[in-house]
Amino acid sequence: MRRGLLLAALLPLSAWAAVPTSNPHPDPEIDAAFDAVMARYRLPGLAVGVIEQGRVTYARTAGERVAGEGAAIDRQTLFKVASNTKAMTAAVLARLVDAGKLRWDDPVTRHLPQFRMHDPWVTRNMQVRDLLIHNSGLRAGAGDLMLWPEPNAFARADVIRGLAHLVPQYSFRSRYDYDNLLYIVAGEVAAAAGGAPYEDLVRREVFEPLGMEHCRVGAWRRAETPNLAQPHMRRGERNVPVREDGETVPATTMAAAGGVRCSLDDMLAWVRAWVRPQSAPGWLSDEQRRAMTTAQMPMPLSERMREWDGSRFSAYGYGWRLADVDGTYKVSHTGTLMGMYSAVTWLPDLDVGFVILSNGEASDARTVLSQVLVKRFTRPQAKLDVAHYAALLERERAQRPAASRAPDTSSRRPLPAAGFGQAGVYRDPWFGEASICPDGGGVRFRAHKSPLLDGRLMRVGERLLVDWADPSVDAEAWLDFAPASAQGKIALTMAKVDPDADFSYDYEDLRFERVRGCD
Repeated sequence: MRRGLLLAALLPLSAWAAVPTSNPHPDPEIDAAFDAVMARYRLPGLAVGVIEQGRVTYARTAGERVAGEGAAIDRQTLFKVASNTKAMTAAVLARLVDAGKLRWDDPVTRHLPQFRMHDPWVTRNMQVRDLLIHNSGLRAGAGDLMLWPEPNAFARADVIRGLAHLVPQYSFRSRYDYDNLLYIVAGEVAAAAGGAPYEDLVRREVFEPLGMEHCRVGAWRRAETPNLAQPHMRRGERNVPVREDGETVPATTMAAAGGVRCSLDDMLAWVRAWVRPQSAPGWLSDEQRRAMTTAQMPMPLSERMREWDGSRFSAYGYGWRLADVDGTYKVSHTGTLMGMYSAVTWLPDLDVGFVILSNGEASDARTVLSQVLVKRFTRPQAKLDVAHYAALLERERAQRPAASRAPDTSSRRPLPAAGFGQAGVYRDPWFGEASICPDGGGVRFRAHKSPLLDGRLMRVGERLLVDWADPSVDAEAWLDFAPASAQGKIALTMAKVDPDADFSYDYEDLRFERVRGCD
């Protein structure tokens, strides 16, 4: 049994059905999908809205803000929208382009002279537009351990300094690989060009003109906006609240990449501004709307997209993913944080958009419900339901090659401190220091600037892994020590135990060296 089990109230997953729901615009087919997703995936909460021809034609919520506490989710409940923030950040920059305060092809160093990438040529040639389209050459999620898990002690200046130490895996602009850190840089470019902190800019340039009145970013007191959904993880047959907000919701380093919170009504206002530009006259020029939704970087076209949607292209714009579905143009994005999932999709050709928000482990639920909603408009005669797409996901999972599955680590045993010759304090040039030191007869890993990365070393056969104490840190890491160098320093590298774990657990980019003994 892991240490640190949460003491929050636990609610049986089946209890969601007892919580009131709201839906002023019933739609039997969407209602059926909503109910089926809640039942199959046993979510603590769910909010879904649809806009057609500029009008909200469907809006429904169910479940609780915190499992077991009885407060129902409604259309004003705030959710973390995670990476659906990225299009908002891109929109802030687009507004600044419209205002003549920057250009998409400006060198980043024009606005942030301290900006550095690993390669000096890339530093000189990276443009503002490159910050938004995942073409840096870094591996997916590079440096994300400076952002997550939260809370941690990394500042935006640390992120900008750290980029110089992240070694690219591919050449600049040669391929797509998802990146969060450069959106932090984009937010700082916006702040420099716009003359105000990022948080002030997104309020001024997005929330206020579009009427997204409940959205929050930056630091604020929870008592001022108590209608907050809290994230949950699943433990056995229960949903467990994790990383709950305290009395003060702090500002977050990763705001420009994924730090906005909005309600269902707010996100529907956001979608309306894209589906129906005339609903927000003067907010964004036609030129910048086109720039944001034009293919800027090709993305891999997955087998799933070919089989499920007949897709022929996939690309990234400025903060949006672009593809074709059943011959219809689709603009979308998803958002994922621990215990919070979101999806925004709009179909410009059909004048339709929809929003999905959940405060539980909803990866499969989001995929399935997004598909059902898309097909509701692109192939209404097919009647493709939740059960259909859930079965396809289960088949995919069963067909995964063994090499991509998590290995069996059930033979793990705590590593005794006696005889462990690699103890000490280790430093990585972008992540900082971590101590690997005797503690209570065993050995403990403790990251100095990321307090949730704290756990016991375990032996599994000939290998070592670190078992994180906090169960919400759900990607364990292998530790591999190299012999001492000529300078007498022991090196340490790390890797995900589960190859399919979230790429933001960026252990693979860590390059530790022992700098001193244990304190």
